[in-house]
Amino acid sequence: MQDLIDSAPRLRIPIRGEVAGAGIAAVIVAAAFLVPQIASEQWRAKLYAGAAPIFGNWLPHAGWGTVPAVVIAAFVVTQGPALAERLPWRRLLVTAWSVAVAWAFSLAMVDGWQRGFVGRLTDSNEYLHEVGGVTDIPVMLREFSGRILDFQQDSWTTHVSGHPPGALLFFVLLDRLGLGGGMWAGSACMAIGCSAVVAVAVALRALGAEDRARAALPFLVLAPAALWIAVSADAMFAGVTAWAVALLAIACRPGGGPVAGVGAGVLFGFGIYLSYGLVLMAIPAVAVLLSSRTARPLLPAAAGAFAVAAVFTLAGFWWLDGYHLVVERYYQGIAAERSYAYWWWGNLAATVCAVGLATAAAVHRALARTRLRALEPASLLVAAGLCAIIAADISGLSKAETERIWLPFDLWLLVGTAFLPRSSARAWLAVQAFGTLLVVHLILTNW
Repeated sequence: MQDLIDSAPRLRIPIRGEVAGAGIAAVIVAAAFLVPQIASEQWRAKLYAGAAPIFGNWLPHAGWGTVPAVVIAAFVVTQGPALAERLPWRRLLVTAWSVAVAWAFSLAMVDGWQRGFVGRLTDSNEYLHEVGGVTDIPVMLREFSGRILDFQQDSWTTHVSGHPPGALLFFVLLDRLGLGGGMWAGSACMAIGCSAVVAVAVALRALGAEDRARAALPFLVLAPAALWIAVSADAMFAGVTAWAVALLAIACRPGGGPVAGVGAGVLFGFGIYLSYGLVLMAIPAVAVLLSSRTARPLLPAAAGAFAVAAVFTLAGFWWLDGYHLVVERYYQGIAAERSYAYWWWGNLAATVCAVGLATAAAVHRALARTRLRALEPASLLVAAGLCAIIAADISGLSKAETERIWLPFDLWLLVGTAFLPRSSARAWLAVQAFGTLLVVHLILTNW
């Protein structure tokens, strides 16, 4: 027995700086959960989140996804770092995507097939509710802005009105391909969302940081963000924009060619027609260019992005009109009552829940490597993700639900885990797994 114990992988205690970072983040999260519980019922009701800062309700539960989720978590904690180091690159990427899908699906199944997966995108406020009414795509695009404001007979549902038409168009096209309904929509979002794990690794390798990509992959696979990847369109947004960054990184390499640059521009362009807030993905894009010390892909990327914008504009949707109307619609709803005094920091607590305490522990290490004389790609991407989150928070246009809304930015913050000491990787992965399993079994999330 002692021989087995001695041969088992050991979880080493992380050093003091990481523990301090994780501890500060944990205090913020604990405070964000505690404040609504001790506040007045009237104030708490105006948060419109029963388990604030997470959009959901307190309800301890388990499901048939519980056991698979625990098994997958144990596998990644014990084997993930070693596999990430030794597997050939392509096999590693396939393995990472497969395990990420299994992790996300298992977490969704804790809430059950209908509640946890199939039914999420078919809610009356969701995209699929409007798909059946779109009989003419050009007409939908021309009339889209006129249906954004609330209290009209033909107002779009909450999520459709809150985004440019690209999001609805995605699900309409999926339906036209014969892949209609919640199962196919959820599967598409999960597959594309989990591919973001691969895209981040590809971007880092293209920027000459394969060692950082391999170190971060187990954390990207086991990210608590998986709680919202199988159940929200924001996962698809994250996948699209992550591949935009990856293609831009490839275009920056010597001999990268204009095709990758145009592809990056097309995905960046389509991204801002999926969600208005994704204009902030320009920050990670700049980080890629800075770390590569080249502006060569700018012209082809701009051409690709402008081509997408031209298509939507000629079809009748002007992005700026949509944005201004969305801001007005935002304050027609519960956002007008939600307290910015709570949510500006509650949003950050929700983000910690999505990226995990390991990320909070690693950020200071990553940022310490950001120097003008030595522009390390991984550290710059972490800084870019953090800047995008701060900018989104300051805007006040994301009060609550940021655990899913900020998924496209969270991925780049998770890169910071690559800077954790290798000796403590398993310990921090265990922390990630425990926190995720705790949230999914204590809170019935709305997404």
